[in-house]
Amino acid sequence: MSMSSGRARKIAEIAAAMVAASGLVAACGSPGPSQPAASPATSAVTTSPPSAGTQSPGAFPADTVSPGAPPSPGAPSPGTAVPSSTGPVAGPSATTAPAASPTPTVTGIAGLAPCRTAKLLITVDDSQAGGSAGSAYYPLKFTSTSSTACEMYGFPGVSFTAAPTGSGQQIGMAAQRSSAFPKVAIRLAPGASAHAWLKVTVARNYPASSCQPVTAHWLRIYPPGETVPGYVEHDFSACSSASLSLLAVLPVRSGNAIAGVTP
Repeated sequence: MSMSSGRARKIAEIAAAMVAASGLVAACGSPGPSQPAASPATSAVTTSPPSAGTQSPGAFPADTVSPGAPPSPGAPSPGTAVPSSTGPVAGPSATTAPAASPTPTVTGIAGLAPCRTAKLLITVDDSQAGGSAGSAYYPLKFTSTSSTACEMYGFPGVSFTAAPTGSGQQIGMAAQRSSAFPKVAIRLAPGASAHAWLKVTVARNYPASSCQPVTAHWLRIYPPGETVPGYVEHDFSACSSASLSLLAVLPVRSGNAIAGVTP
């Protein structure tokens, strides 16, 4: 081998050794400034807004409402308990006011309205009239023309009057109420009748000077509890003096009057 060939081989071996050494350094050395560090293994979290119909990580569960979010108009908030209208009703508490009781009627007949003058046919039943010493008794008859039942209780208001109108002048004193018989509640069915006896003292029992006698052609009659009168045409001997009482009335009773049977 020549001297030049051996030298060339030697140079080649040195060069190969240097390349191998540099590769070893590259494999074992620290990364350079431009080499990013490896990221740790984590779950991916998106920062972009969730698309419609999806739930972003960390959102409230579907059965609750985000704090401060208004509920949908007309609907209860999701997850809110709604009282059932058909569920059991709790008993009244000590602080709960009891339900107001229906106001009882004066007569105690529940559900019946007073008989109204406009729905009553009022007559004087002369067929059952009678008399005794110094007085005559006439049954006032009240017949219902209503399609529903009504009630009567107590005394009618009665007086003589000069005309069958509100402007008709009253003659003498109005009828006094007799306390000899108790008031009784009357249920008046459609078409049924009730009655009240009217006692009329004979006018000639009194001196003419104090009685001031006249003939009254009308009775003004207020059914019990009513403020609207009815009028019945009937002739009576009356006293126009307001200081004498010729009339007395008994409380109403059911059915038609029978002569001699009072009240």
